[in-house]
Amino acid sequence: MITSWARSLARHRAGRLLAAMTGIALAVALVASLGSFLTASKATMTQRAIRSVAVDWQVEVQPGADANSVLRQVRSDPGTRAALPVAYARTTGFSAQAQGSTQTTGPGVALGLPPGYRNLFPDAIRSLSGSPTGVLLAQQTASNLHAAPGDTVTVRLPGAGARQVRVDGVVDLPQADSLFQKVGAPTQSQPAAPPDNVILLPTAQFTSLTRGATTLTNQIHVARDSRLPADPAAAFSAVTGAAHHLEAKTAGGALVGNNLGAALDSARQDALYAQILFLFLGVPGAVLAAALTAAVASAGGQRRRQEQGLLRLRGLRPRQVTALAGLEAALVGGVGGFAGLGIAALTGRLAFGAVSFGASAGTWAIWYGIAFVLGAAVAACAVLVPALRDLRSVTVSDTRKEAGVRATRSPWWLRYGLDFALLIGSWLVFRASSGNQYALVLAPEGVPTLSVSYWAFLGPALLWIGAALLLWRLTLLALTHGRPALARLARPLTAALAGTTAAVLSRRRRPLARSVVLLALAVSFAVSTAVFNSTYHQQAEADARLTNGADVTVTQPPGAHVPPRAASTLKVSGVRHVEPVQHRFAYVGSDLQDLYGVRPGTIAHATSLQDAYFAGGTAQQLMRSLAQRPDNLLVSVETVHDFQLSPGDTVNLRVQDARTKALRTVPFHYAGIVKEFPTAPKDSFFVANAAYVARATGSDAVGAFLLDTGGTHQQQIAGHLRKQLGTSATVTDLTQTRGAVGTSLTSVDLAGLTRIELAFAVLLAAGAGGLVLALGLAERRRTFAIATVLGAKPGQLRGMVLTEALLLTAGGLAGGALIGWALSEMLVKVLTGVFDPPPASLSVPSGYLILTAGAAVAAVLAAALNGIRSAGRPAVEELRDL
Repeated sequence: MITSWARSLARHRAGRLLAAMTGIALAVALVASLGSFLTASKATMTQRAIRSVAVDWQVEVQPGADANSVLRQVRSDPGTRAALPVAYARTTGFSAQAQGSTQTTGPGVALGLPPGYRNLFPDAIRSLSGSPTGVLLAQQTASNLHAAPGDTVTVRLPGAGARQVRVDGVVDLPQADSLFQKVGAPTQSQPAAPPDNVILLPTAQFTSLTRGATTLTNQIHVARDSRLPADPAAAFSAVTGAAHHLEAKTAGGALVGNNLGAALDSARQDALYAQILFLFLGVPGAVLAAALTAAVASAGGQRRRQEQGLLRLRGLRPRQVTALAGLEAALVGGVGGFAGLGIAALTGRLAFGAVSFGASAGTWAIWYGIAFVLGAAVAACAVLVPALRDLRSVTVSDTRKEAGVRATRSPWWLRYGLDFALLIGSWLVFRASSGNQYALVLAPEGVPTLSVSYWAFLGPALLWIGAALLLWRLTLLALTHGRPALARLARPLTAALAGTTAAVLSRRRRPLARSVVLLALAVSFAVSTAVFNSTYHQQAEADARLTNGADVTVTQPPGAHVPPRAASTLKVSGVRHVEPVQHRFAYVGSDLQDLYGVRPGTIAHATSLQDAYFAGGTAQQLMRSLAQRPDNLLVSVETVHDFQLSPGDTVNLRVQDARTKALRTVPFHYAGIVKEFPTAPKDSFFVANAAYVARATGSDAVGAFLLDTGGTHQQQIAGHLRKQLGTSATVTDLTQTRGAVGTSLTSVDLAGLTRIELAFAVLLAAGAGGLVLALGLAERRRTFAIATVLGAKPGQLRGMVLTEALLLTAGGLAGGALIGWALSEMLVKVLTGVFDPPPASLSVPSGYLILTAGAAVAAVLAAALNGIRSAGRPAVEELRDL
């Protein structure tokens, strides 16, 4: 019997089975793909964090401890791959003679590096000119001293006097911040910037040079074994624990500067955000695929109940009927599950080059297993559970009735207003979770434990469900009480059958409302995911542009006196505009802040100024105010609060006079707030009119030149300028900065996550629009056959089908667009921590949304055309088959 039933299902209900299997396959494929991708992403974040660190540990030998003993303990510590001693000496200054004049700098640092240091830590030092070994000057120091390879530099050391060395090369120190950190000090106590003046010496020469010096510090630079747990949080715990173990083992003889732990500390927070994005953006897709499967199964519910009643009439016991329903559920779950795993594997192979999405064999196999089990559970809930419920609550005589005759009472959620309650709850949660002091992810620096406010998920979740139920309510109301309007809308397509068409639609309001809601949810999933992804990339680009300043930026060393007219030498081929920006420092009270002097009328020609960067006016308005009144000043929010400023207040800044080198008081007037500005730091700073600053300080020296290249060829132009300028200035391009400022979340590429989701969103929208309509029309072949017998013409039947398809498309797309817009606004607000800077407006990917809408319309149209073809069959033949 089981075999015969299976053959009968495959022969006569193949369409219904394939549709249900498609829903299961989509759910399984989405969960397997996203789960494997998430696991691989965490491993990628860990590896990126490890690669981003030049020196894993800087172990500082404490006063009174034996450096050799500490070195032996470090080298014997488990996980240490290699360790080399490095000596630091504080200098009182450097000097050099160049072009007939003597150049002198302030205090700096001398480092003694052992042989093999650059081979063990290749990313710590980058050669710019001259020899890669010997006495090396940092680029900033070389610029300050006007020194080049072959020149002689005098180094002054406390307790050792002045010593001369010959420069062999000029280098850049990419990770100077960590290299010159204050080991063991908290973040807020670290130096604001690394030293400007640095010289690197071979150990033997350093020992000879510093003999008698009193400001020596010994460190041990350590390369750790890179075999760490794949999860950044677990890797952070392992590295932090190992550092604490070493400190305890040396009994206070050493402190560990855990650069690797700091990088993993940042990566673990990004990993948690990736997990949150998986929940926010991935789970709704899996739920939607499960809902599609349930809708497909329920579309044939009436036929299934009739078949079940017939089996019971023929003497089958409930256990046997349950076994047959279980067989159908097993077929749907098994075949759909394996098909879904195949789709996931194909997605991984095509999009990421590996079936595992880059995850280890064990982890992706676990996710594939979880996805398959979930698919089987969905199949059981969609097919087996309704059959069991009907066995208990539906009599044989009830199975011969139409669904509309049996179900006359409104659903309980409709009677009690659950949709309104969910929407109100969503608004309340959103208000609480989007407050200024709210943090979705809390990752205290250096603390192994992370916490996530998962209750914030309730806001979008309740909105999604509540909006869907509200749309369901509105669709039912429109179909129940809008028959005259439906008849008028159907008349152009159905002519005399307009009233009948309206009556049929009203009678079928529940399955039609379900189809509208399902399509709307699929469209809203696509809209919210696409808008979030597009907005994220918009802000990631804005962050890179803020950090670099423009397509290409040429930064002058501190103390250099480069006039604005030097911009003409930078306008090489491919550069459209060069904008000079001054960079000074100014005291407001006792607080030292950066001061940027800009040309208000032309600054926007080289860089992007968004309105979100300012308060108290738009970007254009505030730049105009700086131009109209040169002594106007834009200040940070913190400064406004700290000094209780009101618009128009006088702000006295103390700035250095370039002629006397003394601080002088310069009056400004507070005109607005600046939150972000190209090349400016994240903390407090000022923006003023460059002409006014130049007059007040007696110097028009430029701090940086911003180059607009039209968004193209940044790397080539930057490379050309580096050759042209040599070590006299630092040249950075947007591509380089984009990689430097991007978090590990960016490195994993959020587009990888959304590329999976967007592809499935299109499939879900097409399935929600087409499959359910196609199955619904197939189940109504009897209605069309009877209408044909009663005299309905083929054109009128075609009009009935097209009217239903048009209602489904219009309601689903309109409802989905509104729900998707609301979800996008809420997601971007709740997930503010992902964005830097926060977006002023959402970015809408119109191309993708048109594709999604087109796919849904095409699927609905294909289902309608198939229904029209079926309705055109001879009525007698159709009734005989039924």
